[in-house]
Amino acid sequence: MTIDLGFAWLTLLGGREVSLIDVPGHECFIKNMLAGVGGINAVLLVIAADEAVMPQTREHLTTIDLLAIHHEVVVLSKVDLVNADWLELVREEVREALTGSTLASAPIVPVSAHTGAGLAELLLTLDRLLDTLPARDQVRGVPRLAIDRSFTITGFGTVVTGTLRDSVLSVGQEVELLPPGLRVRIRGLQSHQRPIGQGKPGMRVAVNLAGVHHRDIRRGHVLTLPGALTPTTLFDARVRVIDDVSPIAHHAALDLFIGSSETPCRLTLLDTDELTARTEGWIQIRLTVPVVAAVGDRFILRTPSPSRTVAGGVVIDPHPPRHRRFRSEVIAVLTLRDQGSSEERLCQTMGRWPAPAVHREFSCCRYH
Repeated sequence: MTIDLGFAWLTLLGGREVSLIDVPGHECFIKNMLAGVGGINAVLLVIAADEAVMPQTREHLTTIDLLAIHHEVVVLSKVDLVNADWLELVREEVREALTGSTLASAPIVPVSAHTGAGLAELLLTLDRLLDTLPARDQVRGVPRLAIDRSFTITGFGTVVTGTLRDSVLSVGQEVELLPPGLRVRIRGLQSHQRPIGQGKPGMRVAVNLAGVHHRDIRRGHVLTLPGALTPTTLFDARVRVIDDVSPIAHHAALDLFIGSSETPCRLTLLDTDELTARTEGWIQIRLTVPVVAAVGDRFILRTPSPSRTVAGGVVIDPHPPRHRRFRSEVIAVLTLRDQGSSEERLCQTMGRWPAPAVHREFSCCRYH
């Protein structure tokens, strides 16, 4: 049974390589699963044909939906263990489970690792899926590597791994480990066990670091440029509550999963006394341990006990002031930052807090 993250890569028929992050499927290891899905842009959902949809399958689907991952292939494995009628029933059950999610139109491919049936079709389907994915190798900010493993290799020293986002990392570069704030140097880079001089956004990379022991690094730390990012213990967010959960009250204690980190938090509900199932709301998330967050980052919220996913959301402002509740001007600013045009968001950022709630055209004019 898979209980922690696993990593591999696959060369498709057209010669393209894809990085694979194997996450635990069992419901007891959902927390480990969440540490691996923060950097992915497509999902290969494997469902055993002889077992069909399980409770953890539904929780994985909920997580995928909350993280707004829109590209998926569903694999029905072990088809050699079932007959055609049973396989068709499982296919219908899977399609029903996908209804209403971001993955409702995902292709379903039956396969058997034992006989090899369906594997060629799966490779073709993955190739077609890659053609639909947005490019991730464009530089659009500072590099961020959410670390999911840290270990040491004899003769090399400390190595960390993760999925690189937003910009490049190069051999010889000085970088910073957050939240600790440790300055270190990149001795070497690898991707798919091959040395590289530069890691690009979207790549799985292993980074050999000088100046730090692997025991000082943990899953959830972030590697970035010195001084480029500041960890936070407070951020604004828009949150969506899933179906069939109890209301989330103001000041609720939950577990936050963002990037590869897991951190206890408390919620300040800004526009309501409680968030009920299938509703959205504006919140401030307060943490005792700092995390690295950026505008647009998605996260998951789970109850500590019993451990269960209850909501997910997106970061609107990673470094806000502390808000008072039920303030219309605060909600107006959050709405503008979330839904406004690029010009409106720029004008609001230049003016910072507060921004006029109604006549947006005048709020922009005064900064020209």
